[in-house]
Amino acid sequence: MMNFTLRQLRYFEAMARHNHFGRAADACSISQPALSTQIKELEKELGSDLFERGARQVRLTNFGEAFLVRVREILRSVDELGDVARAARNQLAGRLRIGIIPTVAPYMLPRIIGNLTRLYDGLDIHVRETQTAKLVQELTEGRLDTAIVALPVSEPSLTEVALFNEDFVLVRPGKDEGKPVPNRDMLSEMRLLLLEEGHCFREQALSFCKVNTERPRELMDGSSLSTLVQMVGAGIGITLIPEMAVAVETRSAAVSIARFNAPQPSRTIGMIWRKTSPLAEQLLQISEVVRQSAADVVRPGLPA
Repeated sequence: MMNFTLRQLRYFEAMARHNHFGRAADACSISQPALSTQIKELEKELGSDLFERGARQVRLTNFGEAFLVRVREILRSVDELGDVARAARNQLAGRLRIGIIPTVAPYMLPRIIGNLTRLYDGLDIHVRETQTAKLVQELTEGRLDTAIVALPVSEPSLTEVALFNEDFVLVRPGKDEGKPVPNRDMLSEMRLLLLEEGHCFREQALSFCKVNTERPRELMDGSSLSTLVQMVGAGIGITLIPEMAVAVETRSAAVSIARFNAPQPSRTIGMIWRKTSPLAEQLLQISEVVRQSAADVVRPGLPA
């Protein structure tokens, strides 16, 4: 009979996720030598190497990759045991791991966290901000309880709850204030500033502007909406941003804001969680708090 510990499995999963002993040790709050020792003991117990250790990198062996799939299933089930107990008590308390996309986090997160902590005193909220693909992966692996993203994500194992819709607005240099708003065909020929690859907002903007990504175009990428708006203020081009970002991102930039003519580009923001989550009922309650938190953020008094 195999004799290894749950702690060793968590150390192994962290090492597989980070591919680096130092970063994995930091994530597990232990020393690097201690982590290395525990993984070696696990390999000894299993009778097979989990990692190929090179001079500059560490990678999973074939056995390690197969073992990782089962380990993540085990760890997810163990974590859900605590969720089962919390759900049975029918109260929101303890750790809650929330993921959120970067085009929502800076504008809604303070209000969401404030409302949740006010309503649920015993809630210990942990936030992870990253792109949708990573949030979905971490959610399915059990490293997150829920995530706030743009819908749809179309993942069969996840529940999707739509919370609200918001329009996109056009950001132009300040000197363009009052000029006619370009239509979609005109936008496709203009110098468009976009978020870098991987952001769902980038794909939504490209779709609305009918930009052919297979044809070379003068597009410029930024790492954040703040960068894009400042670039517009410098006269480099134009961009689209969601309504919730307007109040924050345009207050210190020499830009003008305009709404598009109908049909206006928009997105749906919602929450997702695993269909198997024991906290489904509690997460539905939280989704209502998020919906209410959006009320004062999504429409910041833009011109009609």
